[in-house]
Amino acid sequence: MATSTRLDPDQLEQLESFLKDWLRHSGRTQSDLRRALRAGSIRMPVLLQELQRTVSQGGVTALADRLCTIEAQWASGAPELLEGGAADNDDMSQLDLLLKSIQSDAA
Repeated sequence: MATSTRLDPDQLEQLESFLKDWLRHSGRTQSDLRRALRAGSIRMPVLLQELQRTVSQGGVTALADRLCTIEAQWASGAPELLEGGAADNDDMSQLDLLLKSIQSDAA
């Protein structure tokens, strides 16, 4: 059976409904999901776009794996440590680059 590399509009609607139910039942927010996905925004279309990218790269199985990984991180009680730590490092790298750029412009 061939794996689809894109979710159709009905599947995206079902995924959105699933995500909203999942977040509500797990006591999480779209902000939590944004951090776990490392998406650029907490808006649902952006979150869905990030998950669509996962499907494009690895199919529906990759989507299921990614959501299961997020669930496991949340269940471990330290999702912000796992995901936020990497994001914090990325933010610090960006700040370092900005500082170097400012210093070189001032010199």
